[in-house]
Amino acid sequence: MTDKSGSNSTNQSTVAAFAILEEMARRGEPSRVTDLANDLGMPRARIYRYLQTLVSLGYVRQDPVTERYRLTLKLFHLGQAIADATQLTSVARPVMAALRDRVGQTVTLSLPEDIGMRVMDIVRIETPVQIVTRPGALLSFFTSAQGKLALAWGKAETRTLAQKGPNPARLAEEIIRARTLGWAIAPEEALPGVNAISAPVFDIEGRFAATITIVGSVQDITPEPAEALVAAVTQAAREISADLGCMEYPI
Repeated sequence: MTDKSGSNSTNQSTVAAFAILEEMARRGEPSRVTDLANDLGMPRARIYRYLQTLVSLGYVRQDPVTERYRLTLKLFHLGQAIADATQLTSVARPVMAALRDRVGQTVTLSLPEDIGMRVMDIVRIETPVQIVTRPGALLSFFTSAQGKLALAWGKAETRTLAQKGPNPARLAEEIIRARTLGWAIAPEEALPGVNAISAPVFDIEGRFAATITIVGSVQDITPEPAEALVAAVTQAAREISADLGCMEYPI
């Protein structure tokens, strides 16, 4: 590959960094700066700078003895996370559609991240007033039904965040309630006039993986939601968990 110049230095840097990663993956063995420079047609000094950046980001490691560079598993884990999310969405979509038709409410699928719950998919119900949440939206751990489940069932680091919320005592009660009942609500907490009932999804190893949620107006989903709505969303969560290989639903 030849090193091509262009007008956008940021884009050049991005292209060069990915070219180095791809070449290292192709080689499949620890590489010297000189080897990469020759293969990519780039100056050794430039290759070295990019490698140092990739080392600092955790994508590349330098052997202190041989001084050769190799890829770490960080890229693998990123790819695995994307694959897992894609699989989860594919598995959940038919269950979400069936849940929407059963309860007549919009249904969402959300995945946990370090700073909140990310909405990955939405199956909407056509109503005069539409829920404005979109795929990609990030929901707070403290003011969403999905977030409360993450605080109740998520990673240890996530659970400790409950003490940093706006009302730790009340939040602690809601987390206990969520773990006891297996679902959570958030009437008018994320959006005015909107309530949600959310249930946790678990993966093949019994780990908290996602939430499935029905979302609607507080007139349709009251602060004390109807038993039929709760039963529908918790059953959907169990179905998705089973499809992911969860042999024994934890709740």
